[in-house]
Amino acid sequence: MASYDYDFIVIGGGSGGMAAAKEAAHLGAKVAMFDYVKPSTQGTTWGIGGTCVNVGCVPKKLMHYASSMAPVLHHDAEEYGWKVHEKIEHDWQKMVQTVQNHVKSLNFGYRGGLRSAKVEYINAIGKFSDAHTIQFNLKGEDKCITGRYIAVAVGGRPHVPADIPGARELAITSDDIFSLKKTPGKTLVVGASYIALECAGFLAGLGLPVTVAVRSILLRGFDRQCSEFVGRNMEAEGVRFYRECTPARLDK
Repeated sequence: MASYDYDFIVIGGGSGGMAAAKEAAHLGAKVAMFDYVKPSTQGTTWGIGGTCVNVGCVPKKLMHYASSMAPVLHHDAEEYGWKVHEKIEHDWQKMVQTVQNHVKSLNFGYRGGLRSAKVEYINAIGKFSDAHTIQFNLKGEDKCITGRYIAVAVGGRPHVPADIPGARELAITSDDIFSLKKTPGKTLVVGASYIALECAGFLAGLGLPVTVAVRSILLRGFDRQCSEFVGRNMEAEGVRFYRECTPARLDK
């Protein structure tokens, strides 16, 4: 029987990869897990935990929570006895600091969880050289390890098209917005998927002018009646929609 360095190797340290690695270790397997974040087109990187923790569900819900405070402050607070300033302003940098502090606390917890589970964490890009061998470069040194079983759980990233002039130089994505150093200001959201509409929603809730460029329909693949209801509510909150619209170029 062939001998391997590890019983189980996982490539990807997001929700799926992390759970698989820790559960295998809990069942007695010798486990290694690779995780590495290639910088976005704007140079953004983040820690262990994958999309949901770093640039997805967690920071999105925190920013949505921040935006949901606005109607209470503007419309209801005084009527219920709260004394508020005449001019209520939002501090984008303070919000981002709060969001990122929470995200980093989760990164720290995940690293500790892997140590406790005795999973070897390798912060490098793993590449197959054969069915049981992974090559990688760690701190300038080329290495390889072998595993009886290997799981690929690398997730996905936003696509910024190279054939649209200015897109890769000027556009940001959901990989960037949750750690953006300054407010994006007047924003065009390209696309009408749930991620696009979530971002448009919390940005509008924070008081920013937001327009959504819709190629065809809102929330393709979702119930049409619910999707159009979402659209009407967003319009009522001040979000503008450009229908049947795709970008040709981006200029600053």
